[in-house]
Amino acid sequence: MENTTGNDGKTIGIIAYLTIIGFVIAIIMNNTQRNEYASFHIRQMLGLILLSIAISVLSLMIDLGVVGTILSFFVLILWVLGFVGAIQGEMKLVPVLGEQFQDWFSGVK
Repeated sequence: MENTTGNDGKTIGIIAYLTIIGFVIAIIMNNTQRNEYASFHIRQMLGLILLSIAISVLSLMIDLGVVGTILSFFVLILWVLGFVGAIQGEMKLVPVLGEQFQDWFSGVK
């Protein structure tokens, strides 16, 4: 999935990766004028946010130690790869879980 897009959805796609507030703003902006490129990156970021929350909750419940740090670092790397893809104007899936994020959150437009 390495399609490219114009600037219309690119800005929304980039905003989606800028904190949770940026994610919410991207959803609101994409609701006024739907763009498949923006929706793609919103779904990717939604998956990353939920993955990060799951790791945080799991770390609170169970002392994960170094494993928790490694998992958090892994999410950070996925976020950087998704953000770079959005900046480059590509619909590039984040490694490992990107395809699942698109399937699981296909209702997010």
